[in-house]
Amino acid sequence: PTVYLTFDDGPHPDVTPWILDELNKHEFKATLFCVGENVKRYPEIFERIIREGHAVGNHTMKHENGLKVSIEVYMKSVDEASKLIDSKLFRPPYGKITPSLIRQLKKDYHIVLWSWLSYDYDVEVSINKILHKANSIQAGDILVLHDNDKLVERQKELLPQLIELLKVKKLQSKSLNGVFTT
Repeated sequence: PTVYLTFDDGPHPDVTPWILDELNKHEFKATLFCVGENVKRYPEIFERIIREGHAVGNHTMKHENGLKVSIEVYMKSVDEASKLIDSKLFRPPYGKITPSLIRQLKKDYHIVLWSWLSYDYDVEVSINKILHKANSIQAGDILVLHDNDKLVERQKELLPQLIELLKVKKLQSKSLNGVFTT
C-alpha cells in the first residue's frame, strides 16, 4: 500500500525544511527533484534531505523548459546539475521534454513523471479541489507537489491534509530509491 510523494523545484529555505519536518512526523519518505541552482544556494538543506533518508533527483540546473531551449543547452543544464545531485533519477521541469531529449537522457537517467499532479502551484485551483481530486489516489501512484517560494503557505495548508487523506486510505509514502533498476 505505497505511494511515492515527490516534490519539484527545491530545496527552498522557507518550505523544504518544513516539508521534511512534516514527512518525518508521519514517517513518510519522499523524493525531491532538485534544481541545481537551489542545491548550490542551500547545500545544508540538500544534505538534510539525503541524511534523513529521502531520495533526490535531477531537475536541471536552471529549471529549463525542454520545449523552449536547444538540446545542447538543456543537456548542459542537466550535466551541470548532476555535478551537485548524485542521482540517476530525472524529472523534466514542467514535464516538458522532446523525443530527442528523452533518447539522450535515457542513456544515463530514469525519467520519472507522475500519475497524479496536485496543481499546488496553481492558485486558481483551491486546496479543497486538490484534496477532492486526491480521493482518486491509489497504491503505486507517483504524486507531484512543489517546494518553491511561490507556494510556501499553500503547501503548509495542503500537505498535512494530503498526508491525513493518504493515511485514511492506509497508504504510506516511500522514496523512489531502488524502485527503478538499471
